[in-house]
Amino acid sequence: MLAVKSMDVRENFKEWCNKVIGGETLIVSRPRNENVVIVSEKEYSNLLKAKKNEEYLKKLDHSFAQLEQGEVVHKSLEELKAMIDE
Repeated sequence: MLAVKSMDVRENFKEWCNKVIGGETLIVSRPRNENVVIVSEKEYSNLLKAKKNEEYLKKLDHSFAQLEQGEVVHKSLEELKAMIDE
């Protein structure tokens, strides 16, 4: 992880982008601690995927807890097919 001033990024933007594409994470320090982080698109996609996976796992945990507490609804195959037609 690299930390640089915004002025340095402006002066050498291509160089910093190449470092980010090479796997580095870049923290750009700005006034009043309004810093930004620059990551590659691939890393950003991985972060979004991890967040979605975490949300999905939380939903599964909640569902399992409901199941253990008996908070379930029973439907027959015919009832489910009827719901599709509605």
